[in-house]
Amino acid sequence: MARGHQKFQSQQRNLKKQEELRKQKGSDQKAAAQKALTHKCTVCMVSD
Repeated sequence: MARGHQKFQSQQRNLKKQEELRKQKGSDQKAAAQKALTHKCTVCMVSD
């Protein structure tokens, strides 16, 4: 196992990696939500 300074560096690298993954997931979720968002106007769907 890593000790001291090496352990600290390893934790910092892992933290940065986790933050990058969260950012990527966040944007993917937003894109997926926009793609899945379908709004049908009840007025427009009524045939004359």
